[in-house]
Amino acid sequence: MQRTRIYLIRHGQVEGHEEKRYNGQVNVPLTQLGQTQSDRICNSLGNVSLEAVYSSDLDRCRYCAELIAGSHDLKVSTLESLRELHIGEWEGRTWAELQEAYPDGWQARLQDLANFQVPGGESLQDAADRIRPAIQNILALHPVGDVALVAHGGVNRIILLDAIGAPMQQAFSIEQDFGCLNIIDYYADGKSVVKLLNGTAHQKSNCTC
Repeated sequence: MQRTRIYLIRHGQVEGHEEKRYNGQVNVPLTQLGQTQSDRICNSLGNVSLEAVYSSDLDRCRYCAELIAGSHDLKVSTLESLRELHIGEWEGRTWAELQEAYPDGWQARLQDLANFQVPGGESLQDAADRIRPAIQNILALHPVGDVALVAHGGVNRIILLDAIGAPMQQAFSIEQDFGCLNIIDYYADGKSVVKLLNGTAHQKSNCTC
């Protein structure tokens, strides 16, 4: 049966990763390890006949996407709609800091993960509403074949939840490590199958792209 396979990638490790924080749409640089993780993802896709490479337009995703595209003689298509969740006033701040400064807001978000909106930001549902059309457009442009997509932890969770038909409230039930690889097959009848979730075996390789 014909299908579109999306190799869904999370960007590599970023600076400040030691403390859990909401980077959101801030352009955070990759660490040296994050660059190495990107190299290894690129290498792992070396034998895949990619038709296209898509990426969030934020630098931490574009770095990996450009490596992959370059190794396949392709150009990266960057999409603002694939940016991470805009977390408003919370962007760039650590979880510990936020729990102390906004205890009520922190609990409210945990109780309604899909719909809670930080002032100046967007809810997870808002993010899903901008991400879903982008995925549908990619599938329409590539009804058959293999596509790489480099995005963020939150974006990937939304895409994966939709692929398995799970509600947004379960977003944190899916892990997305830095530099991980997911594989999703989409079929013409609307069905989708997650073939690989949070894969990191390629990161144990010493090979680079």
